[in-house]
Amino acid sequence: MVVEFEHHQSAHCENGVASNLLRHNGLNLSEPMVFGLGSGIFFVYIPFLKVNHAPAISYRPQPGIIFSRVAKRLGIRIRRKKFSDPEEARRALEENLVNGIPTGLQVGVFNLPYFPDQYRFHFNAHNLVIFGKEEGKYLVSDPVMENITLLSPEELEKVRYAKGALAPQGQMYFPIHIPKDIDLKKAIVKAIKSACSTMLAPVPIVGVKGERLVARKIRKWPEKVGVKATNHYLAQIVRMQEEIGTGGGGFRYIYAAFLQEAAGILEKPELKALSQEMTGIGDEWRDFALNASRILKNRKTEDGMYQALADQLDRLADREEAFFKKLKKAV
Repeated sequence: MVVEFEHHQSAHCENGVASNLLRHNGLNLSEPMVFGLGSGIFFVYIPFLKVNHAPAISYRPQPGIIFSRVAKRLGIRIRRKKFSDPEEARRALEENLVNGIPTGLQVGVFNLPYFPDQYRFHFNAHNLVIFGKEEGKYLVSDPVMENITLLSPEELEKVRYAKGALAPQGQMYFPIHIPKDIDLKKAIVKAIKSACSTMLAPVPIVGVKGERLVARKIRKWPEKVGVKATNHYLAQIVRMQEEIGTGGGGFRYIYAAFLQEAAGILEKPELKALSQEMTGIGDEWRDFALNASRILKNRKTEDGMYQALADQLDRLADREEAFFKKLKKAV
């Protein structure tokens, strides 16, 4: 059971799976275009939800949202299924392979044997494509990997039924209809407006307000929870930004690439200038992660280090607030 499927490496798993599946079905959308159409630019801080014993923080929407938004805005229909029974999930996947349907899966990272050890921890929002089975092993197009990889049935079942937050529950998904006529311009404008509304939302844990909330927390954590716990929380922020799902800096670069592509499609040169501005914001997110890492590695121990880091995050929030106001006005 092998489907002819072209593997393209990408920066982010959900973008990559969506782009690869759509390309397979005749709709050529780049990874940045998928990310932008899905309003993937995001920030949320959820103190009441713990991931790896630290408050949850994410630079991406809930798993599946990006692809679902792309589908809705372009009139694409996607079929999604979850299974309580692993054997039923296996049969459904193999039926798709027999029918020549490459299939997206949501999986846990921890038990993926081809991931380097330093990236294998409990994170259940990873995405990949299964497109065949040879000699008892599944052929895997994991878009963050350079080449095709393999999983045994036992290994695949383990990652499809990973436990914990965002448990995938055997979820599989695939396009079932792509319209011939797509209004890409209308979809881009709608996606940009949605992204601006989210990042400027009057909600204390979302968007730029969420970034400012985290800055305030960084100032208070050392006294409130102690230096050890504070550094663990900072490690969570850095990990989610730089190692898991592309994160803060990486997502900003992808969104900048989307705006550059959108500038040509919409014939709005001002989006090119905003694309360059977003690249600069991405650079500062990377600097923020570097400064946080220095604290974690005890290379930077002078007084006021947490204050300085919080100040940098506040500046990032200010830059993003100004950016999304300009972007909203531009469209």
